[in-house]
Amino acid sequence: MSARTISGLQRRNRACRLCLEAGYPIDPRPVVAGTAEQRAYLVGLAPGRVEAETGRPWQGRAGVTLRRWLRLDEETFFSRFYCASVTRCFPGPSIRGDRRATPIEERLCAQWREAELRLLEPSLVVTVGREAGRQLLGLDRLTEAVGKSFLLEDAVAIPLPHPSGASGWLNDPANRARLGKALVHVRRELARIA
Repeated sequence: MSARTISGLQRRNRACRLCLEAGYPIDPRPVVAGTAEQRAYLVGLAPGRVEAETGRPWQGRAGVTLRRWLRLDEETFFSRFYCASVTRCFPGPSIRGDRRATPIEERLCAQWREAELRLLEPSLVVTVGREAGRQLLGLDRLTEAVGKSFLLEDAVAIPLPHPSGASGWLNDPANRARLGKALVHVRRELARIA
């Protein structure tokens, strides 16, 4: 990816049709939000239906929960975090909710994330959900990772579980304690880079 600026990269990403051309039945409308000045990078799995409709990440219930966890209103959240995802377009519906993008779709989108990280050089990376943690940090399980900090290049990386109500991960009190510790880490790092 040869983009030299975040705004140039975002223009190219908005025009991306790689998954559609590879035969995946998606409506290619990449969802990403951020500016070149941001030093906190947040990455989830994929936009949902609400995000696809609004063109803005973290607009559904999961986004409301995530902002509540971080104790940030919507304006502050988007001013602090460059928001990205493993796959940039809504993969479409499935019988049990949103369709999970295939590994090929995830590989086709990886170039955007890699270029963003190269151009932004963030100080803080927050992964949301198991797959984002696996792809960026090589994590196998959230249980062993949430509540800990990692290094990704020169950035502090902090994994979080996905704030979806569909996940039962937070039903375990030990996991809620892990999340509490992780959120303290995120807030501390946000304050440090403010």
